[in-house]
Amino acid sequence: MVTSLSLRVERINEILKETIHSIENNKEEITEIVEHAREDVKRIEMELSQIKKQVDKLIREVDYLEVEEKKTKAYLANVSKNFGIYTEAELKDVYDKANEARIKLYLKREEEKRFLEKRKELELRLRSAIRVFNKAEKVRKSVSVVTEYLKGNLDEIIFTVEHLNKRQALGIKIIEAQEEERQRLARDMHDGPAQSMANILIKTEICERLIDIDKEKSKEELQNLKKIVRSTLQDLRKTIYDLRPMSLDDLGLIPTMERYIHNFTKHTGIPVKFNVLGDPINLNPSIETAIFRIIQESLNNIYKHAEATEARVYLEYSLKRLNLSIIDNGIGFDVEEVEKSSTGIIGGFGLISIRERVDLLNGKIDIKSVKGKGTRINIFIMLPEEDI
Repeated sequence: MVTSLSLRVERINEILKETIHSIENNKEEITEIVEHAREDVKRIEMELSQIKKQVDKLIREVDYLEVEEKKTKAYLANVSKNFGIYTEAELKDVYDKANEARIKLYLKREEEKRFLEKRKELELRLRSAIRVFNKAEKVRKSVSVVTEYLKGNLDEIIFTVEHLNKRQALGIKIIEAQEEERQRLARDMHDGPAQSMANILIKTEICERLIDIDKEKSKEELQNLKKIVRSTLQDLRKTIYDLRPMSLDDLGLIPTMERYIHNFTKHTGIPVKFNVLGDPINLNPSIETAIFRIIQESLNNIYKHAEATEARVYLEYSLKRLNLSIIDNGIGFDVEEVEKSSTGIIGGFGLISIRERVDLLNGKIDIKSVKGKGTRINIFIMLPEEDI
């Protein structure tokens, strides 16, 4: 009886530890999902704002072209009644102008229709993106609370089968909820490229109709079509890279960081000096991914908020720990004030994300910033024995 109870307690202990480990491993992925959902909301809001401005402009242009077409029609009707008093060149000029006005109005109406449809689609996508973000954020908070609770009450829970069953079931439900939200988020991400492809299809149909009417306009629309395809391809590649840089698996952390910093400097114009100190070692993939995301988030904050002209990243490998420093010469900020205001849906998420990733690695973070003198972020992560 005692042996049976001992085995049950030991098994309970193993299951609980596995549950905590599983939740912690998925917590980082949930945080990334929340981050991507937040960026998706921002991006759609900006895109919707631009589309609304474009729609207003197109409506005014269509109204103007309708008036112009009526004028050319009336003039053409007058010329047709009195064609005998006009020369052949004058008649041709009148017909050409009428035809040109008709084509311009047709193209502008098609463009207006397309943008109206896109505005409606964006409004639907924005509502959906906000729902996804709210649900993902709720799951993230639940996972954090449950993980800390399980850790703090481990000794108590392992001796109570009933409590274990409840906690284990709760952990499974949380993970299932996280997977469900991740699938929904993936479907929403697919909607972006899908909408672009719909745009391409509309452009293609317009080109088909214009080939016989106006070849020059048709060529112009084909050029626009090429730009849309190129932009869609770039968006797809960026989305794939943001989700998981494949080079982390293929090449490791250092080459991936070098490539990312090169592209960052090329895109933003901010030179970044990347220094690796000590002898690099192959770390656990989850640690390398977290380090990459911390540096990525820090550089994004520098680009968006710091107004810096240069930055430096130091990654130091020692025998038992990893030291990371990100430094910029930007405008600086009040650390306490920014962290207090980091509760909105859109703003201030960067520092929270960085701190949570450091916490996941059981590390320490020290942020020093002086207004007008830049910012320095120091991070210290103790390496697991298997990585030493």
